[in-house]
Amino acid sequence: MGYVINIRLQRRGRKNDPSFRVVVVDSKKKPKTGNYLEMVGSYDPRADRVEIKGDRVLHWLKNGAQASDTVHNLLVSQKIIDAKKINVLPKKTVAAKEVVAEPEAPAPEAAAQVETPAEEVAQTEDNSVAQEAPAA
Repeated sequence: MGYVINIRLQRRGRKNDPSFRVVVVDSKKKPKTGNYLEMVGSYDPRADRVEIKGDRVLHWLKNGAQASDTVHNLLVSQKIIDAKKINVLPKKTVAAKEVVAEPEAPAPEAAAQVETPAEEVAQTEDNSVAQEAPAA
């Protein structure tokens, strides 16, 4: 199994003041090792500043490197590559919005039916506990 070359962000900067390097790195390396193959740009989200060496990124992409989702979106916004942006939000968040957008009428009825047997079971357990208490 060979290794994969990734183009990804490497966090730099102080606490609560992030800035990132855009680096080409072996996929098996940790993000903070500093042992990257080449630094091809930088990204400062607070100042909304992006500096990317487009020719070097295209060179690595042609040689089989894979860009992370966020780097891919930066490359699209800088018009270095021609593609659609990728949704980097977690799928869990997207699913929650869909549930809120679609109100379902049968759901409250089903919930009422589910609660009724639970209440009956609770009453039965209370009666059995009450009967056992005087016997003991």
